[in-house]
Amino acid sequence: MIMQGMTRRHFMTHVAGASALAIPGMQFLSGLRAAEQTLKKENKSLIILWMGGGPSHLDLWDLKPGSQNGGEFKPIKTKADGLQISEVLPTIADQMQHLSIVRSLVTNEGSHDRGTVLMNTGKQPNPVVQFPAMGAVASSLLTSKDLPLPGFIGVGGVAQRIGPGFLGMAYAPFTVQNPGQPPENVSPPGSLGTGDDQEERLRRRQRLFSTLEGDFGDEAFPTLKTPESREAAGSAAQAHEGIYKKGFDLTISPLKDVFNVKDEKKETIDMYGGARNNFGMGCLLARKLVEKGVTCVEVDLGGWDNHAQVFNAIRGTGNNMGNGNRLDKGMGALVKDLVDRGMWKNTVVLWMGEFGRTPKINQNNGRDHWARVWSVVVGGGAIQGGQVYGATSADGTDPDTSAVPTASLGDLFATVYKGMGLDPTTQIRDNLGRPLSIAEGKPLKGLV
Repeated sequence: MIMQGMTRRHFMTHVAGASALAIPGMQFLSGLRAAEQTLKKENKSLIILWMGGGPSHLDLWDLKPGSQNGGEFKPIKTKADGLQISEVLPTIADQMQHLSIVRSLVTNEGSHDRGTVLMNTGKQPNPVVQFPAMGAVASSLLTSKDLPLPGFIGVGGVAQRIGPGFLGMAYAPFTVQNPGQPPENVSPPGSLGTGDDQEERLRRRQRLFSTLEGDFGDEAFPTLKTPESREAAGSAAQAHEGIYKKGFDLTISPLKDVFNVKDEKKETIDMYGGARNNFGMGCLLARKLVEKGVTCVEVDLGGWDNHAQVFNAIRGTGNNMGNGNRLDKGMGALVKDLVDRGMWKNTVVLWMGEFGRTPKINQNNGRDHWARVWSVVVGGGAIQGGQVYGATSADGTDPDTSAVPTASLGDLFATVYKGMGLDPTTQIRDNLGRPLSIAEGKPLKGLV
């Protein structure tokens, strides 16, 4: 059966032409190595550590000793002069000279679902416009077309849940559910054989696919002759072809091995909290991915919706290592690893959840939702470490604006983007064609 608009002769002409343009395997791999070296030198990356459920900032970053809202944890000194954090975060405390805390973020959104969208996109949920996740925006502006790996990768589910919005599927996150093992379907099927024969058969499939997609592009956009111009014009076929090209490239690329963290040295795995710490393994995978040129990796750590027994949930009981320990090992090792490898100046790390938790401890020894004023943590890239922006009152209930104003979410996004070398006023167009700045705020003074 020949599809409408394509004769048998037309079809065979295209296939023959595509076959003549076959890329030899060694040529592909040589170009891949050259691109990888460039990416190592120039790539700017973002790692988002997402704390699903709403973490208790008052038990982690903004302790209130002596207050009835203070809770069970004591503050400890850090490597940043005069900056104290919770005793449950000793590994991170040793890296605080590289990180800064924003203690006066005001978002006023106490819903899990709406807060998740808000914090990942910088926009309130909208029934008309699907706003893209921060990782999708960064990927659309920074990811090299030569990179076989996806530009935005989610370790866990929240990145996929938010998605690329109006930017389209070309910038959708690739999801890794289990950071302890490679994702499924990144290796060619066994039916294609092995070695050079496998690669050539896979490339033949790719050429046939590209020919069919290209014909659709010719019919939809006859005056546009390049893939770049068709993609810019909104060609679904072109975007589809681009996604599949990355898939084909990845299946024959040695870069697919980057997803395997089990082959890392034992001391490295132990530094990230061991194989049992799924969050730590996600942080290790994030380091490996940005080292290979991925623009954004978002790593999930859920279990922060602690309306009851918040201190036990953070500290851990029995065989449960607790979220405090999981976070401390994973995030602390990630920062140290990035610094030791010379990657810190090109990698921004953002720690956040959908909101904080109430200063007041409830009758169940827990804390409830609180978005009036709370904390996030940033560092890396052009962001200054060892700083604190903003403050809260002695009991944590109100923002203290005596020194600096409160921070808006737009200010936080502007700070992160500028830390990555992006102008926060850079504009993208939504599905209605309207220009939108990537951040609706100004970078926080003193941080970047």
